[in-house]
Amino acid sequence: MAGSVNKVILIGNLGRDPEERTSQDGIKIISFSLATSESWRDKITGERKDKTEWHRVVVFNANLAELCEKYLHKGSKVYVEGQLQTRRWQDQSGVEKYTTEVVLPRFRGELSLLDPKSSDIQPGNLGDGRAEAMDVNDDIPF
Repeated sequence: MAGSVNKVILIGNLGRDPEERTSQDGIKIISFSLATSESWRDKITGERKDKTEWHRVVVFNANLAELCEKYLHKGSKVYVEGQLQTRRWQDQSGVEKYTTEVVLPRFRGELSLLDPKSSDIQPGNLGDGRAEAMDVNDDIPF
């Protein structure tokens, strides 16, 4: 049996445009907030209830970072596959803080655009940097 698994899969919408920064060694890093929502009917009142969770996503993969810059904007619907990572930092007053993020590392992770308005992008070209050959006009046998 494997020791452990650290894998996160999210489908949601960007809360704002992606932010770009550069690490000390010159690597482009993209980060954005992703909202995932669920809704249900309250069994007692019959009222519709909604709940939204916010996730911080950080992209270290150069190919995916470039795609984020070009195609993602506030409201974009995306599929994200990465891993959880908690980092420790100090705020301006010296108080130690912790942040847990969904990280798409340099050589792993997946990001796919789910917006119908992104139809100018060929499906399969947003995975983990490896373009997949997909024939969207292929006849489906069923």
